[in-house]
Amino acid sequence: MESAIFDPDSDYAIGVDIGGTKMNAGVVSSLGEVLFTVSLPTLAGQLNTADRVTQTIRKLLSEVQAVKPGFRYKGIGVGSAGQIDWSAGQVRSASELLPGYAGTPLKMLLQAQFQLPVTVDNDVNVLALTEKHLGAGKGVHHFLCVALGTGVGGAVVVDGHLVHGCWGAGGELGHLSVDWNGTPCLCGGKGCLEQYASGTNIARRMTERLAAAGMAPVSIDSREVFSRWQSGDPVAAEVMEETIAVLGSALASLVHIFNPELIIIGGGVAEAGDGFLNGIRREMAARTMPSMHDGVRIEKAYRGNWSGMIGAALQVWEYDESS
Repeated sequence: MESAIFDPDSDYAIGVDIGGTKMNAGVVSSLGEVLFTVSLPTLAGQLNTADRVTQTIRKLLSEVQAVKPGFRYKGIGVGSAGQIDWSAGQVRSASELLPGYAGTPLKMLLQAQFQLPVTVDNDVNVLALTEKHLGAGKGVHHFLCVALGTGVGGAVVVDGHLVHGCWGAGGELGHLSVDWNGTPCLCGGKGCLEQYASGTNIARRMTERLAAAGMAPVSIDSREVFSRWQSGDPVAAEVMEETIAVLGSALASLVHIFNPELIIIGGGVAEAGDGFLNGIRREMAARTMPSMHDGVRIEKAYRGNWSGMIGAALQVWEYDESS
C-alpha cells in the first residue's frame, strides 16, 4: 500500500472509537499503550458520521505530525456502534442515535482517504480485545463480555478468538429473549435481555412503577435507581431484583451454550455496586448446572476512558495475517 504514513512493521496503529455522542481517536502501541488522543463530539444528525470519523483522524494525524514529523502507522482499527459486516467493514445497521449511518462502507472510505489498512468491528467486540490483552480476559481462552449501557451489547471469545458469525453479528447477547411473552423490543423481538438490563430500560421500568403507584412523574436515570436501591427504596429494589433475576437467567443460558471460564460485565450499569454483581452471581448459580457453573467467574470490565479506542487499535495486530 503506497502511503507516506504506512509502515507494516510499525509498533503503532490508529484506534478510533465511534459512539453516539463522541469519537475518540488515538495512537496506540501493540501493547495497548496510548501515545496521543483526540476527542470530538459526534454531532449525529448534524454531520455525516463517516465525514466526522475522517475529520477526527485528520485532527489526530496533524497533531502527531506537529510533534513527531514522519511518524508512521501499521494501520487503522475502528470500533463502532451498530452492527458491522466484519469482512466488508461496512455498517449493516445502526440505531436512530446515528441517523443515516446504516450502509456506510467505512473500511473502503477510510482506506481511500488515508492509504492505510483498515479493520472495522462492533464496539463491544473491540472492548473484548482490550479485555483479552489488558483486562480480566488476559490469559483466558473462553470468555463472554456483556456491556450494560444505553443498550445491551455482547462479545464471545472461543479458543482465544472473537466469534463473528457468518457476517459479523455473532455475540448479540442483548437480544437473547428472557421472556417469550415479554416487552416488545426495538429489534422486533419480545422480552429481550436489553429490555430489562440496559440503563435506559432500568430507568423506564422504575418510572412506570412510580407512575402506577400514583407518584408524580419525575425524570429519573439508572444512576438514580441505583442510588435509591442502595438507600433501601422498595420500588427501586423491585426493579433491581428483577434486573438481577433476568441477567442471572440469561447468563445461565449462555454458560450452558458456551461453557466459558469467565463472564466480564461492563458498561454504566456495572457501576451499580458490589450488591449488583453479587446478586447476578447468586442468580446465575441457582440457574446453572452445578458441573457447568463450577469455576465460572464474573468480573467487572477493565476501566478506562480509552478502552474502546485501545481495543479498536489492537485489531490491527489481532488480524494481521503476516504476523
